[in-house]
Amino acid sequence: MNQENVSPPQVLVLPFPTQGHINPMLQFAKRLVSKGLDISLVTFCGNKPMAIQDYSSIKLEPVFDDLGADNFLEKSADDYLERFKAFVTLRLPQIMVKLGMSKSENPASCLVYDSLVPWALDIVEEQGVYGAEFFTMSCAVSTVYYNVYEGLLKVPVVEPCVSMAGLPLLEARDLPSFVYDIKAYPIFTQVLTNQFSSFKKADWVFFNTFTSLENEVINWMSKQRPIKVWVPKWE
Repeated sequence: MNQENVSPPQVLVLPFPTQGHINPMLQFAKRLVSKGLDISLVTFCGNKPMAIQDYSSIKLEPVFDDLGADNFLEKSADDYLERFKAFVTLRLPQIMVKLGMSKSENPASCLVYDSLVPWALDIVEEQGVYGAEFFTMSCAVSTVYYNVYEGLLKVPVVEPCVSMAGLPLLEARDLPSFVYDIKAYPIFTQVLTNQFSSFKKADWVFFNTFTSLENEVINWMSKQRPIKVWVPKWE
Protein backbone atom coordinates (compact mmCIF):
# COMPACT_ATOMS: atom_id res chain seq x y z
CA MET A 1 0.00 0.00 0.00
CA ASN A 2 1.25 3.48 -0.87
CA GLN A 3 1.83 5.14 2.50
CA GLU A 4 1.28 8.58 0.95
CA ASN A 5 -2.37 7.67 0.34
CA VAL A 6 -3.04 6.51 3.89
CA SER A 7 -4.92 9.08 5.98
CA PRO A 8 -3.64 9.70 9.54
CA PRO A 9 -5.88 8.44 12.34
CA GLN A 10 -8.83 10.80 12.85
CA VAL A 11 -9.59 11.62 16.48
CA LEU A 12 -12.52 13.70 17.70
CA VAL A 13 -12.28 15.02 21.27
CA LEU A 14 -15.51 15.69 23.20
CA PRO A 15 -15.06 17.58 26.51
CA PHE A 16 -17.79 18.49 28.94
CA PRO A 17 -18.25 22.26 28.43
CA THR A 18 -16.67 23.60 31.61
CA GLN A 19 -13.15 24.99 31.99
CA GLY A 20 -11.91 22.27 34.33
CA HIS A 21 -12.76 19.68 31.70
CA ILE A 22 -11.91 21.56 28.51
CA ASN A 23 -8.37 22.49 29.59
CA PRO A 24 -7.00 18.99 30.29
CA MET A 25 -8.67 17.55 27.20
CA LEU A 26 -7.24 20.38 25.07
CA GLN A 27 -3.76 19.62 26.42
CA PHE A 28 -4.31 15.94 25.64
CA ALA A 29 -5.42 16.88 22.11
CA LYS A 30 -2.22 18.89 21.64
CA ARG A 31 -0.18 15.88 22.68
CA LEU A 32 -2.01 13.71 20.15
CA VAL A 33 -1.28 16.25 17.42
CA SER A 34 2.43 15.99 18.24
CA LYS A 35 2.17 12.26 17.48
CA GLY A 36 0.93 12.96 13.97
CA LEU A 37 -2.78 12.37 14.54
CA ASP A 38 -5.54 14.40 12.89
CA ILE A 39 -7.37 16.02 15.83
CA SER A 40 -10.67 17.89 16.06
CA LEU A 41 -12.09 19.33 19.28
CA VAL A 42 -15.81 19.83 19.84
CA THR A 43 -16.52 23.31 21.20
CA PHE A 44 -19.89 24.53 22.45
CA CYS A 45 -21.42 27.89 21.53
CA GLY A 46 -24.63 28.11 23.54
CA ASN A 47 -27.75 28.63 21.46
CA LYS A 48 -26.32 30.98 18.81
CA PRO A 49 -24.01 30.05 15.91
CA MET A 50 -20.75 32.01 15.80
CA ALA A 51 -17.52 32.12 13.86
CA ILE A 52 -14.87 29.83 15.35
CA GLN A 53 -11.15 30.11 14.65
CA ASP A 54 -9.15 26.89 14.78
CA TYR A 55 -6.70 26.57 17.65
CA SER A 56 -3.27 26.05 16.06
CA SER A 57 -3.14 22.57 14.52
CA ILE A 58 -6.29 21.44 16.33
CA LYS A 59 -9.43 21.84 14.27
CA LEU A 60 -12.48 23.09 16.15
CA GLU A 61 -15.95 21.71 15.51
CA PRO A 62 -18.55 24.13 16.91
CA VAL A 63 -21.82 22.81 18.27
CA PHE A 64 -24.67 25.09 19.25
CA ASP A 65 -28.06 24.33 20.70
CA ASP A 66 -30.60 25.01 17.97
CA LEU A 67 -33.36 22.81 19.36
CA GLY A 68 -35.25 25.81 20.65
CA ALA A 69 -35.11 29.57 21.09
CA ASP A 70 -34.94 29.63 24.88
CA ASN A 71 -31.65 29.99 26.73
CA PHE A 72 -31.04 26.57 28.27
CA LEU A 73 -28.13 27.92 30.32
CA GLU A 74 -30.66 29.67 32.53
CA LYS A 75 -32.46 26.42 33.32
CA SER A 76 -31.89 24.05 36.24
CA ALA A 77 -28.89 21.73 36.25
CA ASP A 78 -31.17 18.77 35.52
CA ASP A 79 -32.75 20.52 32.53
CA TYR A 80 -29.36 21.69 31.29
CA LEU A 81 -27.88 18.19 31.32
CA GLU A 82 -30.90 16.72 29.58
CA ARG A 83 -30.82 19.40 26.89
CA PHE A 84 -27.05 19.06 26.49
CA LYS A 85 -27.37 15.33 25.89
CA ALA A 86 -30.16 15.89 23.36
CA PHE A 87 -28.31 18.28 21.08
CA VAL A 88 -24.96 16.50 21.33
CA THR A 89 -26.65 13.20 20.45
CA LEU A 90 -28.12 14.95 17.42
CA ARG A 91 -25.02 16.84 16.24
CA LEU A 92 -22.14 14.50 17.07
CA PRO A 93 -22.97 11.89 14.36
CA GLN A 94 -23.22 14.73 11.83
CA ILE A 95 -19.73 15.91 12.77
CA MET A 96 -18.38 12.38 12.44
CA VAL A 97 -19.86 12.04 8.97
CA LYS A 98 -18.43 15.45 7.99
CA LEU A 99 -14.96 14.41 9.15
CA GLY A 100 -15.12 11.07 7.35
CA MET A 101 -14.81 9.01 10.50
CA SER A 102 -16.56 5.88 9.24
CA LYS A 103 -14.62 2.63 9.27
CA SER A 104 -14.69 2.47 5.49
CA GLU A 105 -13.10 5.93 5.21
CA ASN A 106 -10.71 5.77 8.17
CA PRO A 107 -10.68 2.51 10.18
CA ALA A 108 -8.54 4.10 12.91
CA SER A 109 -11.14 6.78 13.77
CA CYS A 110 -11.74 7.35 17.48
CA LEU A 111 -13.87 9.53 19.75
CA VAL A 112 -12.18 10.58 23.00
CA TYR A 113 -15.07 11.56 25.24
CA ASP A 114 -15.20 13.16 28.66
CA SER A 115 -16.12 10.65 31.36
CA LEU A 116 -19.03 12.91 32.35
CA VAL A 117 -20.75 12.01 29.06
CA PRO A 118 -20.57 8.18 29.14
CA TRP A 119 -23.62 8.02 26.85
CA ALA A 120 -21.30 9.18 24.05
CA LEU A 121 -20.16 5.56 23.80
CA ASP A 122 -23.61 4.67 22.44
CA ILE A 123 -23.01 7.12 19.59
CA VAL A 124 -19.56 5.64 19.02
CA GLU A 125 -21.00 2.15 18.69
CA GLU A 126 -23.68 3.34 16.27
CA GLN A 127 -21.07 5.03 14.09
CA GLY A 128 -18.71 2.05 14.20
CA VAL A 129 -15.63 3.89 15.52
CA TYR A 130 -13.40 3.38 18.55
CA GLY A 131 -14.28 5.01 21.88
CA ALA A 132 -11.86 6.21 24.57
CA GLU A 133 -13.07 7.55 27.92
CA PHE A 134 -11.04 10.38 29.47
CA PHE A 135 -11.22 11.09 33.20
CA THR A 136 -10.15 14.69 33.81
CA MET A 137 -10.06 14.37 37.61
CA SER A 138 -7.30 12.72 39.62
CA CYS A 139 -7.39 8.95 39.90
CA ALA A 140 -7.95 9.22 43.67
CA VAL A 141 -11.08 11.34 43.28
CA SER A 142 -12.35 9.16 40.44
CA THR A 143 -11.80 6.08 42.59
CA VAL A 144 -14.10 7.49 45.26
CA TYR A 145 -16.88 7.86 42.67
CA TYR A 146 -16.12 4.38 41.34
CA ASN A 147 -16.63 2.93 44.81
CA VAL A 148 -19.98 4.70 45.08
CA TYR A 149 -21.01 3.47 41.61
CA GLU A 150 -20.10 -0.13 42.45
CA GLY A 151 -21.82 0.01 45.83
CA LEU A 152 -18.53 -0.40 47.70
CA LEU A 153 -19.07 2.95 49.42
CA LYS A 154 -22.56 3.62 50.71
CA VAL A 155 -23.98 7.13 50.61
CA PRO A 156 -24.84 9.10 52.56
CA VAL A 157 -21.66 8.35 54.48
CA VAL A 158 -22.41 7.81 58.16
CA GLU A 159 -19.08 6.43 59.40
CA PRO A 160 -16.52 8.96 60.68
CA CYS A 161 -13.76 7.27 58.68
CA VAL A 162 -13.81 5.51 55.30
CA SER A 163 -11.47 2.80 54.03
CA MET A 164 -11.07 2.17 50.28
CA ALA A 165 -8.51 0.04 48.47
CA GLY A 166 -5.64 2.07 47.04
CA LEU A 167 -6.38 5.08 49.26
CA PRO A 168 -5.33 6.05 52.78
CA LEU A 169 -7.89 6.03 55.57
CA LEU A 170 -10.10 9.06 55.00
CA GLU A 171 -12.37 11.01 57.27
CA ALA A 172 -15.84 11.52 55.83
CA ARG A 173 -15.17 15.23 55.40
CA ASP A 174 -12.12 14.39 53.25
CA LEU A 175 -14.38 12.95 50.57
CA PRO A 176 -15.50 15.03 47.57
CA SER A 177 -18.42 17.34 48.45
CA PHE A 178 -20.65 15.51 45.96
CA VAL A 179 -20.25 12.37 48.08
CA TYR A 180 -19.92 13.86 51.56
CA ASP A 181 -23.01 16.05 51.22
CA ILE A 182 -25.21 14.42 48.57
CA LYS A 183 -28.33 16.26 49.75
CA ALA A 184 -26.80 19.53 48.55
CA TYR A 185 -25.76 18.18 45.13
CA PRO A 186 -28.06 15.25 44.21
CA ILE A 187 -27.94 15.67 40.41
CA PHE A 188 -24.16 16.16 40.29
CA THR A 189 -23.56 13.17 42.55
CA GLN A 190 -25.53 11.07 40.08
CA VAL A 191 -23.61 12.43 37.09
CA LEU A 192 -20.23 11.86 38.72
CA THR A 193 -20.96 8.30 39.75
CA ASN A 194 -22.63 7.38 36.45
CA GLN A 195 -19.46 8.27 34.56
CA PHE A 196 -18.40 4.70 35.27
CA SER A 197 -21.35 3.25 33.33
CA SER A 198 -19.12 2.98 30.24
CA PHE A 199 -15.85 2.40 32.13
CA LYS A 200 -15.61 -1.31 31.31
CA LYS A 201 -17.07 -0.97 27.81
CA ALA A 202 -14.84 1.68 26.22
CA ASP A 203 -11.95 0.57 24.01
CA TRP A 204 -9.50 2.61 26.10
CA VAL A 205 -9.62 4.55 29.37
CA PHE A 206 -7.34 7.49 30.17
CA PHE A 207 -6.71 9.15 33.54
CA ASN A 208 -5.29 12.65 33.84
CA THR A 209 -2.79 12.12 36.65
CA PHE A 210 0.83 11.63 37.77
CA THR A 211 1.99 8.10 38.58
CA SER A 212 4.52 9.42 41.11
CA LEU A 213 1.69 10.99 43.12
CA GLU A 214 -0.96 8.29 42.80
CA ASN A 215 0.95 5.11 42.15
CA GLU A 216 -0.96 2.95 44.67
CA VAL A 217 -4.45 3.97 43.61
CA ILE A 218 -3.51 3.79 39.92
CA ASN A 219 -2.31 0.22 40.42
CA TRP A 220 -5.60 -0.64 42.12
CA MET A 221 -7.70 0.99 39.40
CA SER A 222 -5.73 -0.80 36.67
CA LYS A 223 -6.87 -4.10 38.21
CA GLN A 224 -10.49 -3.12 37.60
CA ARG A 225 -9.72 -2.80 33.88
CA PRO A 226 -6.64 -1.82 31.82
CA ILE A 227 -6.14 1.95 31.90
CA LYS A 228 -3.74 4.47 30.39
CA VAL A 229 -2.24 7.23 32.53
CA TRP A 230 -1.77 10.53 30.76
CA VAL A 231 0.77 12.83 32.39
CA PRO A 232 0.01 16.45 31.40
CA LYS A 233 2.83 18.52 29.94
CA TRP A 234 1.68 22.11 30.18
CA GLU A 235 2.94 24.65 27.65
